[in-house]
Amino acid sequence: MTKTSSNARLAARFASLEGRAALIPYVTAGDPLVASTPALMHALAAAGADVIELGVPFSDPMADGPVIQQAGERAIAAGVSLDAVLDIVAEFRRQDAETPVVLMGYANPIECMGQEAFAQRAARAGVDGVLTVDYTPEESAEFAALLGRAGLDPIYLLAPTSVESRIRDVARLARGYVYYVSLKGVTGAGHLDTDDVARRLAEIRRHVSIPVGVGFGIRDADSAARVARHADAVVIGSKLIQIIEEASLRDGPQAAIGAAAQWLAQVRQAIEPIRKEG
Repeated sequence: MTKTSSNARLAARFASLEGRAALIPYVTAGDPLVASTPALMHALAAAGADVIELGVPFSDPMADGPVIQQAGERAIAAGVSLDAVLDIVAEFRRQDAETPVVLMGYANPIECMGQEAFAQRAARAGVDGVLTVDYTPEESAEFAALLGRAGLDPIYLLAPTSVESRIRDVARLARGYVYYVSLKGVTGAGHLDTDDVARRLAEIRRHVSIPVGVGFGIRDADSAARVARHADAVVIGSKLIQIIEEASLRDGPQAAIGAAAQWLAQVRQAIEPIRKEG
């Protein structure tokens, strides 16, 4: 079984939920604008986000569908690097010391910075957890330990194809929460089968004692509410990015912040009264 979370902010946030699923929106750092990302994060927190996943733009995002890929491409074109992402978190922390922030991205930018330098800088900026898609549990025990020493939670993915041995490997290293990818394929694709999600969560919880969030395929308040009956957290990315992109193109970046917050508040309202089954 996994131990309890090593990061105080994440542990406190999950402990405060009293049976409700956490709402975790994902946004790409620097999209629609670098300067507006801290304001977007504040708006999402005010709209009901319990944790914010902040995507680190990368040129070859193997797990991301077209919506998030394009957001990353726009951010990279605007010059957003891992350094800039950490600066965004530090700016957010000047006004919000409570909302946990998890960086989600890929190994290459971390390797370029250096694992130890990254862990120290992320901790100073106010990051709480790190989900690195292509650091597998078999290859990242030292990195997970490095994050833990810096007070950061290493967060891992599980998928419908994950076998029992992989679940045990993730359970051994993961802190904060585990992210269950409810669909095969990339973000933003496929049909969500809530009954299958419930079955898989039961299997995962045989080994994993920390919270298990569910993402991929959650595109509206209804699907979020259905997942919230079973998951410890509901993670929403592609639909939110799509709303930000459309509003930004139509009315500008400031309007995109308002549109994102308004939509997320509706999702929060839908899951607010639901308590997990089982």
